[in-house]
Amino acid sequence: MDAVRLIVTSRRALAGSEDGPRIMTEAWQAYALAQAIGSRLAVSGPPELRGEALGLTELAGRGCGVLDTPPLDVADLRAARLTDLGDARRALLDLATLLVELGMALVAVASAAADEGTYWQCMEAIDAADESRDRVREMLRRMAARDGEIRERHRAAG
Repeated sequence: MDAVRLIVTSRRALAGSEDGPRIMTEAWQAYALAQAIGSRLAVSGPPELRGEALGLTELAGRGCGVLDTPPLDVADLRAARLTDLGDARRALLDLATLLVELGMALVAVASAAADEGTYWQCMEAIDAADESRDRVREMLRRMAARDGEIRERHRAAG
């Protein structure tokens, strides 16, 4: 399945999550998906994105690591269904939106947390979402700069 479809599925699942444990499960799923997308871009994406993509992979891995691993079957793991990036720009734009929504959902869980452990898991996960979003934005900026250079070369040649 392509990245955009998986991100849309994750956004819907996050929006439909009504309690803290479900939101934290969806957060873990979102980080695993971001990690898979970052890995794919690091290996086969444009060269100018590979460093930031590797950083995204590490940060998203940190997001997974601070949250309790949910009891999911491999078939339920969205990241495992990633077969194609599709439109990388669109995937990154949608991933940035997912990370913003994820951060907001985790703020709500942290605010309502009955125990300190859940609160701190959420705080660390929020930090990972913010840093991951920053990496995604930098990749989008680099893509825009590359596209501008290509357009400028075409104008100069034509």
